[in-house]
Amino acid sequence: MSREFQKSAFHCRQCGQCCEGRGGIVVSPRDIARLSDFLDLAPEAFTEQYTERSGGKIKIRAGEAGCCIFFSKGEGCAIHEAKPAVCRAWPFFRGNIIDSESFALAKEFCPGISPHIKHGDFARIGRQYLHEHNLLANDPACEAATLILP
Repeated sequence: MSREFQKSAFHCRQCGQCCEGRGGIVVSPRDIARLSDFLDLAPEAFTEQYTERSGGKIKIRAGEAGCCIFFSKGEGCAIHEAKPAVCRAWPFFRGNIIDSESFALAKEFCPGISPHIKHGDFARIGRQYLHEHNLLANDPACEAATLILP
């Protein structure tokens, strides 16, 4: 898929709204390996320093401001190049792809989602994007459920 075609559905504004909140950034074993390498840490050191276990999964910790510990307003994401799959996939999450009401809420929340795109087009582009970027998950025990599509 061309970058321009994908941008017709979404173009990240790096506003950080999707970085807010606690407990939503699930990191898979593949994410941990990539992030550890990026930060030049052993996987165990990365996990101990930057993650917590919640709901049976490993997740990036939130800082005092309630955002991902790697996000700073005005500076952006410190791990953008190596960010977790769930971050790479936003806004192409299962709920937004299969449910038009979830998609409508996401459009209100995220300024990067084209206000003109229809749900069917968004869903088609999103599925293609997830496939092409190898972002689909299949192990609900350690991967983000939002990346597991029916």
